[in-house]
Amino acid sequence: MELVMGAMENLIPKLGELLKEEYVMQSGVREKIQSVSRELESIHAALRKIGKVPWEHLDDELRLWAHDLREASYDMEDIIDSFLVRVDGHEASEVHWFKWFLEKMTNQFNKIKASHEIGVAMKEIDEKLQEVATRHARYTIDNIAINPAGPATVDPRLLSMYKTLAELVGIEGPMDELMKMLDIDLPTKKRKIEIDVSVRKPKMVSIFGFGGLGKTTLAKAVYDKLKPSFDSGAFIPVGQNPNIRKVFRDILMDLDKQSYNDLNLKLLDERQLINKLQEFLQKKR
Repeated sequence: MELVMGAMENLIPKLGELLKEEYVMQSGVREKIQSVSRELESIHAALRKIGKVPWEHLDDELRLWAHDLREASYDMEDIIDSFLVRVDGHEASEVHWFKWFLEKMTNQFNKIKASHEIGVAMKEIDEKLQEVATRHARYTIDNIAINPAGPATVDPRLLSMYKTLAELVGIEGPMDELMKMLDIDLPTKKRKIEIDVSVRKPKMVSIFGFGGLGKTTLAKAVYDKLKPSFDSGAFIPVGQNPNIRKVFRDILMDLDKQSYNDLNLKLLDERQLINKLQEFLQKKR
């Protein structure tokens, strides 16, 4: 964990100490410290998540990102410590502190002017965080890129999705029963399935049972049979602890593979993905 966290564990408490000092009552300074503190909390949570993964299993980009943040954390700790030391009166003189502080800030950030004091220091820290975040997709590690330590396993539900109706024996009865629950008239040789979506309300039917009974297979078979009656449709397997962003991405890709691709959708957050879904539905009305 130390390999990833650097000085990050100490930064937020030290910023809290700064907030107790009366010179941060200057206009805008307190807000800057609070803003940097919130940013550091986000980074801290992200680094803790990375720290749970063996270092050798992280890909090169994530290692570089963690390294950049770790080094930045040491720089930021030095800056914050300089103010805490000044307030505590541990330095021999203001002149000595000022020279030390100016040299430290010049070496680490090259932009901070000694006369700007803590307000500009907080702004510079925030800019450094933004720079690192921009290069590494702003703490987006929901799907940490890990080099697999062993053979990958395939979710059995995914295998069920690729079985054709011809491969399934004895499934017609359960399919008919499920469609009746959905209030869908069963097709005959002379009549195809006809569904007037304008007068129907959404309906949900649960299929439950032990693992391996074929719940996903049954649901997918009914979906495949009904899909031609709808302009659009999506079939998405979801586990007990789903990644909501991945669920939204999968829905969009199932709805319109030509307009959406996984690479572009990975850049969007939950709100943006919901907006995309709403835009898609608006076009269908």
